[in-house]
Amino acid sequence: MTTAEQVSNQPAAATVATPAIAVENIVKRYGAFEAVKGVTFEVADGEIFGLLGPNGAGKSTLIRMMTTLIPVTSGRALIAGHDVVHEPDAVRRLIGVIPQALTSDIDLTVEENLSIYAKLYGVPRVQREQNIARLLEAVDLTKWREAQTKTLSGGMRRRLEIARGLVHNPRIFFLDEPTTGLDPVSRVAVWEMLDKLRTSMKLTILITTHYMDEADNLCDRIAIIDHGKLVALDTPLALKSSVPGSSVIEVQFGKNHVDRKSQLEQLAGVTGVESRGSGEYRLMTSNGSLTTTQLVEMATTEGTPIHGLSVQNTTLDDVFVYYTGRQLRDEQVKALSFVMPPRPGMQP
Repeated sequence: MTTAEQVSNQPAAATVATPAIAVENIVKRYGAFEAVKGVTFEVADGEIFGLLGPNGAGKSTLIRMMTTLIPVTSGRALIAGHDVVHEPDAVRRLIGVIPQALTSDIDLTVEENLSIYAKLYGVPRVQREQNIARLLEAVDLTKWREAQTKTLSGGMRRRLEIARGLVHNPRIFFLDEPTTGLDPVSRVAVWEMLDKLRTSMKLTILITTHYMDEADNLCDRIAIIDHGKLVALDTPLALKSSVPGSSVIEVQFGKNHVDRKSQLEQLAGVTGVESRGSGEYRLMTSNGSLTTTQLVEMATTEGTPIHGLSVQNTTLDDVFVYYTGRQLRDEQVKALSFVMPPRPGMQP
């Protein structure tokens, strides 16, 4: 067999897809304070990836480094293969960014806000008009295109911000706490809209959030960040499955507030018991139905009334407690006001 034949008969090398985002041991220091401590993760093309953690955990600092807004102390971040330090202009052309704060000009109309942003990115007139019409329909703001932004509700303004961040056709979309301050109905509407936009525009989306339900419902994978460190990373289902016990039972006994922790630990399937005082306990169990049955039988035999009993599956709250040893803080969100540096050049 000739050399050429040998080469042709060799199996083709597998093509390794370049991740949309690759963060490698990235660090951010402010003097002696280390806000981000050697975080590493990758985001696949087309994925919705969440950074979950309390306010002050380092999520916004991470996103600002990835979007070229603050310098990286050490490590590196690659956006579609482009280094944010050495190729910032290439990165900016590929991304859209929505900060926590609402930054659209309230004295301009909805359409004017989109048009000005598109011009700053050098989007040609015809494409600009097409993009604005398409995005207004996508975020359900077509009939408000001539309305002043100051007249919109909070949920409508957030939808406008999302449309504005996409008007230049980015490949990768960063959203920092996208639903902070919105009512529950508006939050769900934003989740549904982002999922549809991901598909229709072939977007990769990275969000930061401190809302457990948002991460659980919206994200394909979640990285839990706490005190600047990455403490866990996986799908929501896998993270919940990693916590010992598949169910959580909360029970409150009505009288005889003696310590029952050791007694409850002996019930079938129980992997952990937390005493909350006043006869209230939280049990982690691998067999919710059997543990509940034995719990009720125990209380009936002792003649101790149960004033409250609930059974639920493991939640991301349980995941956070398991990996960090404490509850997720729900502090008041500090508004961050950062605006995407515009691409030079403005089309008429």
